[in-house]
Amino acid sequence: MDRILDMIEYEIALLNRLTNAISPKLGKLDRSGYILLSKVIDGNPAGINEIAEELKLNVSTASRQVAALEEKEYISRTPDQKNGRISLITITDLGREVFNSVKKARTDAYAAILHNWPKKDLEELESSLSKLNSALVLWNRP
Repeated sequence: MDRILDMIEYEIALLNRLTNAISPKLGKLDRSGYILLSKVIDGNPAGINEIAEELKLNVSTASRQVAALEEKEYISRTPDQKNGRISLITITDLGREVFNSVKKARTDAYAAILHNWPKKDLEELESSLSKLNSALVLWNRP
């Protein structure tokens, strides 16, 4: 079991390095901006606390990421009608355009990388990654 866990750890470290190396070629968004925009792309406004909790960030980190996206005009803040002390984060048309462009570039890149994989292998990869991400979320809960 130790050898398997050693190999999993190594493969994840290598995956992180390789994906970080190609990320700049895939558009105008860094990883944190991409993930944050993915949380508001559906049109449902969210508060900073909600975003921080969902992304497992502290509120100050989430606030900095929101400020960076707001400066680029990818998101906007509007007062919450129920609680004026809270700002709701909404994606702008420009933010939606940039997000969709980056998502397409990323999807196209993975399509090219995985083009010769059988559908069954792709389904297994998706399932395994989903299970790993779910386990990481549960493990990382306070």
